[in-house]
Amino acid sequence: MSELLQRLGTAIRALRERHGLSVRALASRSALSTRFVSEVQAGRANISLVRLARLAQALGTTTSRLAAEAESEARPRPAVVALLGVRGAGKTTIGKELAARLGVEFRELDRLVEAEAGLPLAEIFATHGEAYFRRLEVAALRRFLALGVGAVLATGGGAVENAEAWKLLEEGTLTVWLRANADAHWRRVVRQGDARPMAGRRAAKDELRRLLARREPLYRRARWRVDTESLGVAGSVRFVVERVLSAGDRS
Repeated sequence: MSELLQRLGTAIRALRERHGLSVRALASRSALSTRFVSEVQAGRANISLVRLARLAQALGTTTSRLAAEAESEARPRPAVVALLGVRGAGKTTIGKELAARLGVEFRELDRLVEAEAGLPLAEIFATHGEAYFRRLEVAALRRFLALGVGAVLATGGGAVENAEAWKLLEEGTLTVWLRANADAHWRRVVRQGDARPMAGRRAAKDELRRLLARREPLYRRARWRVDTESLGVAGSVRFVVERVLSAGDRS
């Protein structure tokens, strides 16, 4: 019974967050106390059918659908492997091969953001600015994770600095930091024919070093770290595949 209540609480919390509601707002809509809703979400409240119906109505669903969602929480969900790192980390190259090995789709968070906005990335930044982009990043990530499909997801380099997006990645994916030093990142970007890092900025390489130094403490919070420089593409893919399959065996 306690496991069922915990799964029900998880389902209610996920649906509340999907609707962008606070605990207080959900409590107000369902004519329940904030404390009680918090207890339900934590799986500690033995909720009655009447109160469950109030919550379901406030969340735009039904009691039967909530119950079905709670039951689905008991089944293992396909893993989403989220690749972290700055430009030149190898997220696309490694990500596509990794997805093929795992038999799942390869997706890029930046493309999901573009779909969310209906605008190319450059136009989002030029017209609306970074703060707007970060809000879209959270919305696109939340929408994708709610699908419950397995995938390899290449994140934007700055996703780890978006606290809300980072929380979603930590809680809903297997995070992998594709690690290399600044010189390796630089060589890879230049090899790809990307002149953006050098365009009119002599100190661009030093800026890259400072960027890596600033983000490193956040990248280190990833579940796994891969030294892409020493392992190469094939070795990095093999490293992650082994750990993803091992994590699946333990679940």
